[in-house]
Amino acid sequence: MKKRTDRKIAIAGTAAAVVLLPAVMVGLAQAGVGVPKERSEARGDAEPVPSFGPPTKPGSTPSPKLPRVPPGTNPFRTGNGSPSPDDPDTNAAGRATRPRLPGGAGPGGYLKAPDGAAVSSVKRLSARQFDVTIASPALGAKVKTRVMVPKGWTARSSRSWPVVYAYHGGNDTYGSWTHDSDIEKTAGSHDVMVVMPEGGFKGSYTNWWNGGKGGIPEWETFHIDEVIPLMERNFRAGSMRAAIGLSSGGQGAITYAERRPGVFRYAASYSGPLNITAPGMPVILTSMNREAGTAIWGDPITARANWRAHDATVMVAKLKGTGVYVSSGNGQPGPYDDPGTVPWHAGRIGEQLAGVMTADFVRAAREAGVPVTASLYGPGMHNWKYWQRELDRSWPAIAAAIGARKS
Repeated sequence: MKKRTDRKIAIAGTAAAVVLLPAVMVGLAQAGVGVPKERSEARGDAEPVPSFGPPTKPGSTPSPKLPRVPPGTNPFRTGNGSPSPDDPDTNAAGRATRPRLPGGAGPGGYLKAPDGAAVSSVKRLSARQFDVTIASPALGAKVKTRVMVPKGWTARSSRSWPVVYAYHGGNDTYGSWTHDSDIEKTAGSHDVMVVMPEGGFKGSYTNWWNGGKGGIPEWETFHIDEVIPLMERNFRAGSMRAAIGLSSGGQGAITYAERRPGVFRYAASYSGPLNITAPGMPVILTSMNREAGTAIWGDPITARANWRAHDATVMVAKLKGTGVYVSSGNGQPGPYDDPGTVPWHAGRIGEQLAGVMTADFVRAAREAGVPVTASLYGPGMHNWKYWQRELDRSWPAIAAAIGARKS
């Protein structure tokens, strides 16, 4: 009876901590929560929350300790924009409701996805770029996807083209790849399409837990079961696919390849959070996503299985047969950073966190016998200059895996 009571107290305490985290983050940091000195998520009067990342095997090197995250810091922020009015992640009123097709699905000349997702409009941006607005049941909203096509592309062609699906990071939007990188130059020399879908301002790349109710937003469903068929049915996208992403988009690229075996031939993560159940990470992630809290993956204890089901390191064995590239710095100022950047700068903290988790992922991959190309390049912060460099480094392997030839 006492053991059961202690467990209830531990669960209640964790739930209360998640609610209060925004107001007491300084106290938590000072107390060491999120920076455990032992392999546990928290310390206090209740029993320690067990670590549920991949176990450290005898003789293996333990992961470095995670840095403390100052209050108000978003270490995985990748842009300076703001969410759209219809952003599903920040629309609390629509959260956990049943998937539904928003009004005004658009012209009937486009084929729909199996769940009824429809092309609402297409806006030409240039000779080789256009934005597709998708009316998504999975999100209960209309969101955009940017498409870059190769020379000679036409939607009326009898052939299809290999495709790279590129996912953006947190606090950013679908347009970031063309705004902040040279992906047009990198991919433009090859016979390949690049599809850049909206991923939500919180950048979680998952069907949200929503207290076990599920429902809107369902980002995995949108990206895999809506965007891909809409691209293939209407815009000549082929079935030779790769997934790439930066920061939380890197997590999306890897976990989608794991959760949906065979969908992607190659997956690349640049500074992605690839071990969300590592000791200390659940506290950091649930406090960082303050508006969403535990709605994304659930309570780290009671919804432990769901956290593990979205942890790239836990699922790494599912990548056998898929090409993989991962990269990350260690958070110290590198060649593209101000050498005097203070240690508590969000870009330093974010990359240190990403570096620890990426190293965990690489170790787990090697133990599981999964070949991985890893670029753990040392000094470097969480910013686009490094992600562009890593995109260029990984591009030859990506293009080769999906049969994208130089044009």
